[in-house]
Amino acid sequence: MRGGRFGALFLVFPPVGTKMVSLDKAVVARLKVGGETFEILVDPYLAVEYKKGTKASLEQLLGAEEVFRDASAGKKAAEEVMKKALGTIDLAEAVDKILTKGEIQLTTEQRKEMLEEKRKQVIALISRNSINPQTNAPNPPARIESAMEEARVDIDPFKGAQEQVDHVVKLIRPILPIRFETLNMAVKIPATYAGNAHRVIKEFGTVKKEEWSSAGDLLTMLEMPAGLQDEFYNKMNSLTHGEVKIKIIK
Repeated sequence: MRGGRFGALFLVFPPVGTKMVSLDKAVVARLKVGGETFEILVDPYLAVEYKKGTKASLEQLLGAEEVFRDASAGKKAAEEVMKKALGTIDLAEAVDKILTKGEIQLTTEQRKEMLEEKRKQVIALISRNSINPQTNAPNPPARIESAMEEARVDIDPFKGAQEQVDHVVKLIRPILPIRFETLNMAVKIPATYAGNAHRVIKEFGTVKKEEWSSAGDLLTMLEMPAGLQDEFYNKMNSLTHGEVKIKIIK
């Protein structure tokens, strides 16, 4: 079964010669509608990204260009059943409905890998944007991870990292004092190093004001997450051999 409108929903196409995901690496994505079951064989990682909004072509996503009622048995879904339950017999539209509304059956190893990656992303976001209000110092990733383990925090591999930050912080706050804060930094870079430092500064936050002195020094007002303070100091001192001047503006 092959739909005739691949380009309508799938706008990203692989290079010539790209192969479909092999069946031994594909997993089942399943949707149950009106007592009927629809299954497709998909690349697990691309399918998860698809659910989050990153589209891919059918050739990249699928292990077989079919919609099944039982993929393990190789039993295809009847077109009249698809039409009644899904409202379409077009493959692209059916795949879109199954992936966005259905469930992806990950293997244990795949789920473990995705959980670990999402866990790292959540920890990095919290560390980057927060401080310990008792010390006014950034919360190290290792300390955040330890607090998450102590609080037995569960991470959802299918949700975005940013979506889960508030929930995680609520659970670990009784263990680890956390405050989300931004800092305004006045930064003066000597002319000798201004060219290289100019690009790097923007990686740490939002430049609110910028000007160049008559001597060629770079003067910047930067708003940045408080958790990046130590990393910023280290980076700027390294770039300028300690000649940078940084002041926190209250």
